[in-house]
Amino acid sequence: MNLTKVFNHKFVLASCNLIFMLCGITLLSTGFYLFTDSPRILLSRLLISASDQHRTPLSELEQPLFYYVAFALTTAGLVAIIASLLGCWASCMNTYCVLTMYFLIILSLLVAEFGVCLMITAWPQCLGLNLNETAMVKALQGNYGVPGHEQFTAAMDLAQTIFECCAINTSINYDTSLWKLQSLGQKELTVPLTCCKLVNRFEFSAYLDPAPVNGTLCQALQPQDYEKSRHLDGCLHKIELWYREQYFLFLCAGLVVAVVEFCVLLSIILSCTKLPRKNNVAQMMRTNPLPPIPSIPTLPANRRVRDNIYEHDLPTPISVPTIRETYIQPKEYAKQRQDMAFNNNAHYYQISKSYLV
Repeated sequence: MNLTKVFNHKFVLASCNLIFMLCGITLLSTGFYLFTDSPRILLSRLLISASDQHRTPLSELEQPLFYYVAFALTTAGLVAIIASLLGCWASCMNTYCVLTMYFLIILSLLVAEFGVCLMITAWPQCLGLNLNETAMVKALQGNYGVPGHEQFTAAMDLAQTIFECCAINTSINYDTSLWKLQSLGQKELTVPLTCCKLVNRFEFSAYLDPAPVNGTLCQALQPQDYEKSRHLDGCLHKIELWYREQYFLFLCAGLVVAVVEFCVLLSIILSCTKLPRKNNVAQMMRTNPLPPIPSIPTLPANRRVRDNIYEHDLPTPISVPTIRETYIQPKEYAKQRQDMAFNNNAHYYQISKSYLV
């Protein structure tokens, strides 16, 4: 069997369209899931935090970063599904117009994904994704507990709860913060309650209603008093590890989608190269049509066709004898015969009969 007949350009284009549609459905499902994952979205607020002296383009966003990522994934999934449906139509139509539209849509998606990945990888500091320690300390001291920055406060409490850390690099960061200097929290608190070791750490809303194991020792001033009741590590390193994990997941997903989109582009180019040959063959068929196939003569209905030639009547019958008898002389035929009487004994003679049919 010729492989070019099996794996033709239509089959390749249809297969790529199916895989691309599955990628679009996956992107759409991921976007919806990310919308429902409120802790992940809230935690991404710390990635774009900045102080008044360190403003970045992403720090001006009203919502956390992953909120817009979820919106982008949902939009990309819808565009991919619509484009794959257009690709199915293009594989059936096989026209330059539809294939060109499909090619431009896939190329635009591929260029956009490549641009975003390149910007995040090469210039994260331009977007404010480099997690600068100085900028985050100043953001903590200027935004935590301050009215109007409730989202940042909740994000910091969530990070301190799930990562079991306190402040950015040490709990001393809170000593010079507006939360401490202006007594925006409870006066007896040295650090927020989420810096303490919590009884309800594994509860979903533990960062909103923390329950310290020992609140008195946690709020002590001497290190030897609070070291067993308070988290001593800073959150900067753990937030950075979490960010790298999220970035690696999104980068792998983007690479898979980019490979599929590249395969779709190649299949579109293959289909476009096959169109001139098909058009030439169709034009030759129109200009030089094939001669009509001669009809096979039919026999009259009253004439019976015999498949076996031996069933025809022979012109002259051949007479075949049914039995021929051959008589052989006795063994004593060489001796001189004497006149003797006829012997009635049958064993005295040898008689053979041959039957010829």
